[in-house]
Amino acid sequence: MPRIAGVDIPKDKPIMYSLTYIHGIGKYSAQKICEACGIDPMERARDLSEEKVSRIASEIDKNYIIEGQLRRQTAQNIARLRDIRCYRGLRHRLGLPVRGQRTRTNARTRKGPRKTVATKKSIKQMR
Repeated sequence: MPRIAGVDIPKDKPIMYSLTYIHGIGKYSAQKICEACGIDPMERARDLSEEKVSRIASEIDKNYIIEGQLRRQTAQNIARLRDIRCYRGLRHRLGLPVRGQRTRTNARTRKGPRKTVATKKSIKQMR
């Protein structure tokens, strides 16, 4: 398994898809990296020479923000929104959808599992 930017990428997949295992690199970025390094995107990762792997690693280091640095940057951006107490920061703080989605239904990913609230029994049932 080749190791690029501290991540073991799968050796049996084409390099274009293997690079997407690095946080911050999608299919488009992986294709651009392959073009910049002069590597066939469909070449398997196990067939890459050490020289090609080092070219890919240097290209990523120079031009892309990835892994820990990207996660830290995202966390800092959210912390900034919370600190200035803007609407988006409040939504992050409350654990609700941030980008205007409805919350009456279909917000289960952000809100978590349903919390059922007991209803009051009617007077007829109590007799």
